[in-house]
Amino acid sequence: MKKFLGNEIFLGAMIAILSVFTAGVSYLGAISDSKQNEFEIQGMKDLNDGNAEYLRANQDITQDYNYFDNWYINDGTDRQDIADYYQENFSEALIAAFESEEGVWSDEYYDAMYTDAYVYWDSSDANFETASQYDERGDQLQLVMLIMALGLAFTAWASLLGAESNMRTLFALFGIIALVVGLVVYFLLVPVVG
Repeated sequence: MKKFLGNEIFLGAMIAILSVFTAGVSYLGAISDSKQNEFEIQGMKDLNDGNAEYLRANQDITQDYNYFDNWYINDGTDRQDIADYYQENFSEALIAAFESEEGVWSDEYYDAMYTDAYVYWDSSDANFETASQYDERGDQLQLVMLIMALGLAFTAWASLLGAESNMRTLFALFGIIALVVGLVVYFLLVPVVG
């Protein structure tokens, strides 16, 4: 066992494997961080757009209140033309609510008015959730990279020591353990997003 762990070819192969795996995991971590940032920015954009749509809907609702009040005041009077003018300017949601059995200012009316805001907010929540998943993935990839880098350091130190050194065998063993632990963490703990 000592002879196998101290073999130059074995140590060189371990250094190569650990180096490639460390670099690969580092690259995947960078991609994960980039995706996290992308989804957070999209989530913030959707949240802002949802808030803007909510404010626009509030203005439209206020306008509907004014149109409805003016229609109500003038409906059935000698100023029916004014009532008709205001009724023609009702929003689609108010027209639908006006004709429904639920009544004019029902939950259906408000849901219809806030639909665009709700869509943006749902999209924002989904983007923030995806960003959180990429954040978790990136954190786990950082852990794998740390473990592999430690294994690489141990193996490199082992290769610098003399063939008869017990520390060479111990450091090579630590390098193998780090490789195995890194692979286990990578395959079992790093979440897949999507």
